[in-house]
Amino acid sequence: MSDNKKSPEDWLNSSEAEKTRGRFKIFLGYAPGVGKTYSMLSEGIRRRSRGEDVVIGIVETHGRASTAELAAKLEQVPRREVEYRGTLFTEMDVDAILARMPQVVLIDELAHTNIEGSRAKKRYEDVLLLLESNIDVLSTINIQHVESLTVRVQALTGIKVQEQVPDWVLDEADEIVISDLTPEALSTRMRRGDIYPAERVERALSNFFRRGNLIALREMALQRVTRAVDKTLDDYVRRKRLGAHWSVAEKVAVCISSNPEARDLIARGARFAEALDGELYILHVTNDRDEDPTRKKTLESHIQFANNLGASVVHLTGGNVASVTAAFVTEHRITQAIFGRSALHGLKKYLYFLAIQKFMSEAPHVDLHIITQETR
Repeated sequence: MSDNKKSPEDWLNSSEAEKTRGRFKIFLGYAPGVGKTYSMLSEGIRRRSRGEDVVIGIVETHGRASTAELAAKLEQVPRREVEYRGTLFTEMDVDAILARMPQVVLIDELAHTNIEGSRAKKRYEDVLLLLESNIDVLSTINIQHVESLTVRVQALTGIKVQEQVPDWVLDEADEIVISDLTPEALSTRMRRGDIYPAERVERALSNFFRRGNLIALREMALQRVTRAVDKTLDDYVRRKRLGAHWSVAEKVAVCISSNPEARDLIARGARFAEALDGELYILHVTNDRDEDPTRKKTLESHIQFANNLGASVVHLTGGNVASVTAAFVTEHRITQAIFGRSALHGLKKYLYFLAIQKFMSEAPHVDLHIITQETR
């Protein structure tokens, strides 16, 4: 059958034949009890009903009846017993899963540290091995276990997070979905005894499950999912060569020079990016004037200030500042661009607005902000 006469089913079968790595889907939550494992099991059951070969590698029900009821509907690969310091533990049996070779495997608690003597130190390493073996993996994790956020979580909750997953592991996921409840609904579930036994409820509500903690943790989880969505969109836009207006997350670019006033521009851009919950970029187009010792020292100070604020500093080169800057903001799908304007007169004023007009014509998708600066 020629390509132009293929049915949707033919296309699906051919794409599956070319598949060399398993697809990785993560169910992300901001606290225990939001429904990550339940959502993962529900998807596993749906996929089995569509004819896929689905098994449970490991699922922790934590005594929750509804979770156990769903888990009972899927085949479970028996766990492996591991003896450690005189005590017998059970772990996921990676070798048994590889021998079984299902299409899809469900693996709970991605951040789990395996018992000493296991094939891998961390469960996410087991997951990566299964993905390399062309097995799709559905997994779960709470936001507090993401490595880059553990310090913030500890400062917020006072609880030290022992088990962590590097950020790059989440970046390997083909899809991240959030299992979400409002803090109020989660607290209600807690009081009903749906998450922890009754004797642990009040202690949990007054510690980790305080409303302020839940609001902040939920915000972190939503930000992480937004980042994943934007990364997926980035890949799609580049592959399809779509326009720069395709964007989800806000990206603020501040265009600076070696003038002393640029520091205030950076600070203003940082406040703007924070208000938008966006990424901050500091752009500088190099020129010969920057070789002046005084200007060079000032520019270095600006760059250090930007780095301290967590901005991504980008040095651009090219003869036409407007075109070089427009090319960058288009390629990287910047949504907000900030330029400074000093008290210019005569020809300099004309050239400035000519450059702004050129930038706008070459990067029409971006919102442009021109900030008046006082010359020092």
